Amino acid sequence: MSRITGATRVAGVVGHPVAHTMSPTLHNAWLAAAGIDGVYVPFGVFPEAFPSFINGLRGGSVAGLNVTVPFKTVALTLADEVSERARLAQAANVLVFGPEGAIFADNTDGLGLLAAFAVQAPGFDPAAAPVAILGAGGGARGAAAAFLTAGATDIRILNRTVARAREIAADLGPAVRAYGLDQAEQAFEGLGALINATSAGLSGSGSLDVPLAATPATCVVMDMVYKPLLTPFLAQAGALGRPTVDGLEMLIGQAIPAFRAFFGQAPPDGIDVRALAIQALGL
Repeated sequence: MSRITGATRVAGVVGHPVAHTMSPTLHNAWLAAAGIDGVYVPFGVFPEAFPSFINGLRGGSVAGLNVTVPFKTVALTLADEVSERARLAQAANVLVFGPEGAIFADNTDGLGLLAAFAVQAPGFDPAAAPVAILGAGGGARGAAAAFLTAGATDIRILNRTVARAREIAADLGPAVRAYGLDQAEQAFEGLGALINATSAGLSGSGSLDVPLAATPATCVVMDMVYKPLLTPFLAQAGALGRPTVDGLEMLIGQAIPAFRAFFGQAPPDGIDVRALAIQALGL
């Protein structure tokens, strides 16, 4: 902390809860390796205070923020300028604060998701088979938008409240269809990938009750949750022999363009931030 000065560039992550986040581990390791006078910190904010918190940062005293649950959709509404990625996802996981007071919103979650598949399931082709996504929040919408951009033609959104899944399908077009959780076996037929975009499993917050055994043996199963790294959802998928992709790899993938947006350059090469994060998780 002694290196922090009045010239230090500040960025961070905002969420509720936020104590679990590994984002500071990634960004601060990159900052140290690059020799940048910067720091990345977590901000825990109650939902009712989120708009005033964000508007209070206008003017650039903080360079930017990653946005995590449950604020990604609300964050988009507070921005003055929105990237095409964020518009399509209808959610923002990156806010950049301009010196004149404007807020720019972006969504790098889709980039992170596709990067995670490229690293941990390199043979996966999003256009080759249907993709199913559990949840209907900002993470689910962002995942659907990313797969659409990557060429997927059959995306199935499953949610307990099917009306929310239908909203995403209506926004993103005919390649996206909505299902209730009670239709999971039908929705899992022929899948190439299944993604958990809910917070179920986050630090012991409960698990998903879906029929994973109904997925094809080759279906790649991903969980956006990364604490624990091996969620009950991924453990069940692994026990069934399904290839898996974890949320930590997605976190790293989305953090790379966010770092560039906050600090003006790409993260330095040669830093094994995954190993640092796993160590911080106590694994």
